[in-house]
Formats: sequence, structure tokens, C-alpha cells
Amino acid sequence: MIDITVKSSIREEMLDITSEVAEVLPAGDGVCVLFVQHTTCGLTVNENADPDVQSDMLGFLRRLIPQYEPNFKHFEHNSDAHIKASLMGSSVTVPFENGKLCLGRWQGIYLCEFDGPRERIILVKIL
Repeated sequence: MIDITVKSSIREEMLDITSEVAEVLPAGDGVCVLFVQHTTCGLTVNENADPDVQSDMLGFLRRLIPQYEPNFKHFEHNSDAHIKASLMGSSVTVPFENGKLCLGRWQGIYLCEFDGPRERIILVKIL
């Protein structure tokens, strides 16, 4: 198991971690499984060419699930982050060949931070 540490700088952001993942791949072929051990952030594969995509995604989630929803009872005021993380998911699986991720032309791997700024650990398992 390999750990990748990512530091977010604001409450909500999508951090492209594709290059960090690519650095830990072995030379051969296989599958890379990433898992985040946190309940207020998630992982996704999405477009990495136009930053408006990340902005649009975060904006939509913020409107859909506001931080201060009056019916939330959790005293830390981060119930929205828990819900967003569950919607995004805690893992992604990406194949690789010849030591290179098999992502599409416009795809990248993102840590989706919903309760930052924080330091997050992503576990990477190579199969």
C-alpha cells in the first residue's frame, strides 16, 4: 500500500492528483485502486482540461446541499460535506498499461475536498 498526502487550502475544492498517482505506478500493467480514509472528501475521475467543470460541479453541489441547511443537526456544521462526500464516493479504480494511467484524453483524478482546509491521505493499492 502506498500513501499520497494532499493538502487542501479552502473549504471546497477539487484537487487534480493525477500526476501524484502516476508517480507511484510500477512499470508494468495493472489496476490502481485509490481510497480516501476520510468522511468529508471524496474521489472522482472527471475532466481536467477546463477548470470551469470543477467550478460548475462545486457550485451545483453547494446549491444542492448548502452548509447551513436549517434541518441539519450535526453540531460541527459539516453535514453538507458528509453528504457531498457520499455522493462523490470514497474510491476510484483506474487501469494502467506500461506504467501509464489509462485515462481518457480529458480525464484526471480528483480529490474533492468539502471540509477544508485539511491534510488528506489517499491509499493507493496496485493490483
